[in-house]
Amino acid sequence: MENLNIFDFIVIGLYFALVFGIAWFVTVKERSGASSSDYFLGGRNLGWFAIGASLFASNIGSEHLIGLSGAGARGAFPEAQFEILAALILLLLGWVFVPFYIKSGVFTMPEFLEKRYNKGARTYLSLISIISYVLTKISFTIFAGALVFEVLLGIPFWTGAIITVIATGLYTVFGGLKAVIYTDMVQSIIFILGGLAATYFGLQAIGGWGNVLQAIQDNAPEPDTFMSLWRNKEYPWTGVLLGAPILGIWYWCTDQFIVQRVLSAKNIKVARQGTIFGGFLKLLPLFIFVIPGIIAYALSVTEFPDMFTVTNPITGETKTTTDAALPSLILRVLPVGFKGLVVAGFLAALMSSLSSVFNSTSTLFTFDFYKQWKPEASEKELVNIGRIATVLLVIVGLAWIPFMQKLTEGGGIYKYLQSVQAYISPPIAAAFLLGIFYKRINGKGALAALWTGFVLGIGRLVLEFMSQEGGLQLSETSLLGTLVSMNFLHYAIFLFVVSITILVFVSLATQRSSKELDPNLVYSREGKENVFKTKEFFLTLTIIGIVLVLWWVFR
Repeated sequence: MENLNIFDFIVIGLYFALVFGIAWFVTVKERSGASSSDYFLGGRNLGWFAIGASLFASNIGSEHLIGLSGAGARGAFPEAQFEILAALILLLLGWVFVPFYIKSGVFTMPEFLEKRYNKGARTYLSLISIISYVLTKISFTIFAGALVFEVLLGIPFWTGAIITVIATGLYTVFGGLKAVIYTDMVQSIIFILGGLAATYFGLQAIGGWGNVLQAIQDNAPEPDTFMSLWRNKEYPWTGVLLGAPILGIWYWCTDQFIVQRVLSAKNIKVARQGTIFGGFLKLLPLFIFVIPGIIAYALSVTEFPDMFTVTNPITGETKTTTDAALPSLILRVLPVGFKGLVVAGFLAALMSSLSSVFNSTSTLFTFDFYKQWKPEASEKELVNIGRIATVLLVIVGLAWIPFMQKLTEGGGIYKYLQSVQAYISPPIAAAFLLGIFYKRINGKGALAALWTGFVLGIGRLVLEFMSQEGGLQLSETSLLGTLVSMNFLHYAIFLFVVSITILVFVSLATQRSSKELDPNLVYSREGKENVFKTKEFFLTLTIIGIVLVLWWVFR
């Protein structure tokens, strides 16, 4: 707290005033006669800039600022691959998935699965999505946000967690998706500026990029691989190239949390433009989050040996974690005023991500459970139920935090997020991909693959937790031991292959579905647009080119 000046607090106060002012304006404007479409999908009339900025802002939470900078500080540079690959997967969302989603007119991704397969597939995805939001997005974002309050503002962890929930929940509950998206636009600008400021002043403090490289060369355990996107034992290149895209397809192309933004677009072209804009923005985290973490490591071995030490403001106990890299860098090197800007950037990332998951979770519960139970429910009733569902799920998310703290002790908060997603995403990605491109796939095959994948994925998560606690000893030569000790990205590949095999085998072994498939749900060569001369196509090639350059530079 003593590191922040009055001017920093003025900047933070102005940030809150701006965000809540925008949220209040949108809420009041939409309050009269608001329908469920207005509340949950922003009226389906949003533009490409708002959609792209919201895709970026809702994804970038405190877990990225904390986790990615921590990855840079401990030499886990390949974690940046998830951000780089996301730029490519967003192109897949825009070009492959968006036309089917918008033409089908669905509110939720589980609703799309019901139209393609059956009601059982819809119920499965709804349940898994809500569970995953609790295990990862809600609890994780609250956890990371509380850590920000603890390190930057000296506020006790759980006090920070509760402040996080209340501040974000206020405008999310009342404003709906449009309030979330418009505040996301402002918040994305704020935390991009904050990340750039941290990078710039960090380099100024250590004397330039050359000194960073020298500090790594002199002090890092494995200096040659410290900044390699491909040469890292925790992230083998096979897992990154083949496993990470599976997680990406689930997260960026089939998850309600993300896809809800493109469902709010005016039309398919606008939605595609939004995904391309989001793809460009997803190239930034390497430079505004990971690089500051690397700078923090260099400063820790040259200037500040206590860089990664966090002190509990109540008990006085200290702990060492690389996840404190960016907050510590901010407090030590940024000038007055800029500290407030970057702290506001942290809060912006936190609130944008949390508000998005609040809204998406309430959408899932309202349309995939409540409306199925009470199809005659009024528009006002649906909106109110969505608000109540948000509050209840926040409580569950808070309850999960102590378990997550166990799994992330000593750092590695971002790896925890990706590993949990690796255990639940492959069967869902398989069901969507094959469902769109292979007409013979049916509901029985989809359900068999989804539930088999769920058992194998959650089983791995439970066994991994038990082995970390020391209560389970498995021989690495046994089949079970191999599956538990296997790199989580390789396990995602294994799950994906198993899911596809079951999906195809069961579908071919059972009768074709009796219902006629909606042509808007499956791929067809007929009526395809010529995209090769459009600006969207050339912008897509630009993103692909930039990714290839980054892979070469940081090889």
